[in-house]
Amino acid sequence: MSMLFNNKKAGSRLFTCTGLTALAMSCVLSAGLTGFAHAQPAIAPAATTEIAQPSLFDAIASRAKILARGDYKPIQANIPEALANMNYDQYRSIRFRPESSLWHNESLFELQLFHPGFLYREPVTLHMATDGPDSFVQFKQEYFNYDGPAAPLAGVAPGNIGFAGFRIHYPLNSNEYKDEFVVFQGASYFRLVGPGLAYGLSARGLAIDTAEPKGEEFPVFREFWLVKPGPTDTRMVMYALLDSPSITGAYRFEIIPGAPTEMAVEARLFARKDILKVGVAPLTSMYMWGENHTRFVDDFRPEVHDSDGLLMAASNGEWIWRPISNHRQLRVSSMLDENPRGFGLLQRDRDFDHYMDMESRYEKRPSMWVIPEGNWGKGRAELVEIPSDSETNDNVVAYWVPAKSMKAGSNATFKYRLRTFDDHLPENTTAKVIRTRIGWGANPGQANPPPVSKRKFVIDFRGGELDNLSTDAPLVAEMQKNAGTISELVVRQLPDGRTWRASFKLEPEGNKVADMRLYLKLRDQRLSEVWSYVWYPDAI
Repeated sequence: MSMLFNNKKAGSRLFTCTGLTALAMSCVLSAGLTGFAHAQPAIAPAATTEIAQPSLFDAIASRAKILARGDYKPIQANIPEALANMNYDQYRSIRFRPESSLWHNESLFELQLFHPGFLYREPVTLHMATDGPDSFVQFKQEYFNYDGPAAPLAGVAPGNIGFAGFRIHYPLNSNEYKDEFVVFQGASYFRLVGPGLAYGLSARGLAIDTAEPKGEEFPVFREFWLVKPGPTDTRMVMYALLDSPSITGAYRFEIIPGAPTEMAVEARLFARKDILKVGVAPLTSMYMWGENHTRFVDDFRPEVHDSDGLLMAASNGEWIWRPISNHRQLRVSSMLDENPRGFGLLQRDRDFDHYMDMESRYEKRPSMWVIPEGNWGKGRAELVEIPSDSETNDNVVAYWVPAKSMKAGSNATFKYRLRTFDDHLPENTTAKVIRTRIGWGANPGQANPPPVSKRKFVIDFRGGELDNLSTDAPLVAEMQKNAGTISELVVRQLPDGRTWRASFKLEPEGNKVADMRLYLKLRDQRLSEVWSYVWYPDAI
């Protein structure tokens, strides 16, 4: 079941790099949570014992709860004007020195730091999680090389300024080199990849009022606590404090690099105000055009996108695939469920010939899967598609919206796992939608062609039990829709002997939106995931 929402007044500003803000310590909650952000001592010696992690997480959660009882107080960043106003070329010319990495030659993991400035004007505070006095990671000029146009900026930053974020390195693809595979930078945004993949979509700590008329609120991770991994540890744990005008939160991240790379997340949330819409486990991506695009694009590349569909594993056993589109107007659609098994944004198309882009290499962009843990209850997986004319803009968001809203003074805990992968989920053994194409519903040479509003849909499925069927198998398509007239619904095998095509024509019902579902079955046996598509009359 789907819910449709279209709000022309909702803002289209989805991704805002506001940076991360250092938040001064306001009270002593336990060992490891003392001190103030404006007086940063040097990094504690490597031999210092790590604080007991459950106690640390409880302390950060207690602090978030206390913060939620008071008014939101933006932090005034201590950043010089020269850094705040630097341009892109200057910022990219400031490079972290790898030999200055945290835990360099002491662990499989190494952590490199981002310089504050440019878009990142509210630096984040980093702590080393120890059982001694609170240990801040202090900014040092010697961590960075200031090359070319950035040379005049050397020596400008004060020692208590903090950092714009950080990235984590690990021998992901070989033992000879430590690859960057996780990055936290900007608001509550972060990215992670697995072997052989390149950065694409982003995850976020939380989404607040996305696509709502009053505008979206962007919570930020103000502080992080880093737990130093042992020399041979293959997992890394860290914590974060999230803050915004409407909500605070304590986060625990357990990062597990590998094939696939995973991250276990626990979020303890505390509402300052009544919140209209909380988006849990949000994913942000980019979609410009693809196989289902219905308008001419003056570009040599057949497709341009970081993700091409939203996949949901519903509690009733269905796998539901909803292709992404770049619409003329903001569109929000939802899939209702109770205790979903998973959802995510996928880059399912892995064929270079479908992109032809040697610079962006979109076929290498990762997919991201959210696996809820515990009882998430009733709610909906919501997909937001924002009009865009530039591939530099993130214009797609997906997240879970609990049916029970958060009121001022309330709290909630969500646990889930994030998995980054290519196009294959081992759990999904059904036949998959590999492409969706849409065009005018006229027949070649038709004497009285129909209006252009009549559309032909072609959906191709491959894999699962379809591989075992003969060409003459009595395969049929089960079709459901809320509006419009469906005709010429047929299923046939393509010449490759592997792919089965369902096609039909839709005659819309006036200006009504057509919400459609289709899957393949052999007699009473369902063989494919559900193709779910929302057709808007203004799409052509």
